[in-house]
Amino acid sequence: MAPTPGILPDRALRALFDEGAIMAGHPLDADQIQPASLDLRLGTRVWRLRASFLPGSGRRVSERLQSDFTMHEIDLTGGAVLETGCVYLAELAERIALPGDVAAAMNPKSSTGRLDVFTRVIGDGAEAFDQVPAGYAGPLYVEICPRTFSILARPGDRLVQARLRRGAHAPTRSVTLSVDLAPANGGPVGYRAKRHSPLVDLKKVGAHDPAAFWEPLHAIDGHIVLDPGEFYILASREAVEIPLGEAAEMAPIAPEIGEFRAHYAGFFDPGFGVETAGGKGARAVLEVRGRDVPFILEHGQAVAKLVYEPMAGAVETPYGTAGSNYQAQGLKLAKHFRAPG
Repeated sequence: MAPTPGILPDRALRALFDEGAIMAGHPLDADQIQPASLDLRLGTRVWRLRASFLPGSGRRVSERLQSDFTMHEIDLTGGAVLETGCVYLAELAERIALPGDVAAAMNPKSSTGRLDVFTRVIGDGAEAFDQVPAGYAGPLYVEICPRTFSILARPGDRLVQARLRRGAHAPTRSVTLSVDLAPANGGPVGYRAKRHSPLVDLKKVGAHDPAAFWEPLHAIDGHIVLDPGEFYILASREAVEIPLGEAAEMAPIAPEIGEFRAHYAGFFDPGFGVETAGGKGARAVLEVRGRDVPFILEHGQAVAKLVYEPMAGAVETPYGTAGSNYQAQGLKLAKHFRAPG
């Protein structure tokens, strides 16, 4: 019988690691395998780049790093600050040797997106970001560009995740998400990031004062104005549930609008928001950046969509059942910040 197509679940990801299709210099962290994705860890070396690049067909990333693309190399062993407005390329601890019928897609983790850290993964021969073809064998690297907050990073920090898929991308349905600018509790509708904020230490969960980084945002008559270049945390009006037999990814609702981007981190795992996994319906947090001109965002305006896709097998540990920072969430900042007072 042919293997079932779809997104590989946690048990299949664990089997790939045991078989040597996913490799690292040290064992996987206990929570590194998620229900439908694998967190990828930073290695020890980072390169400060003049500009982003793709290696191109037949070319290794290491070869391109020998060119004048590279400004200098940074050793992450003792921790290093990655500054806003700079482009870095970091080696990842994991290498892969994918089966011939399995491809990978990458995305920032939820906390990465909520910190406004722009990331994209590449491998040798890559002609596109965040896409690794079926059968690829080789190293992985992540481009890191902090947009608002500088970050303190160390080896083992996890900024991105990989979702492995057997067979072609086969969406089953999509659900439109709209923005909530009229919360029932009368509190803020979102948060706007402050410029020139302190450093975010990626290891310190729940240790940063949100008042030093974020300004609460209140809507006037059910709308807000997005300023060009500013970063916002908002929430969907709809409660989201991801059934155990499906995974989902957030995508733009209308790229032609062009005045804002409504997501960075896009993977939703099976069990997210599901009541039996402690969810009872969870909002999708929207990482929004204004673009070229000021733009009025209205309560209930469609801003993104969730595209659902079948799993290739049963999930052992649904999202939320083994603990999660974002299950049953409403409007929520990244896990690095204390709850706003």
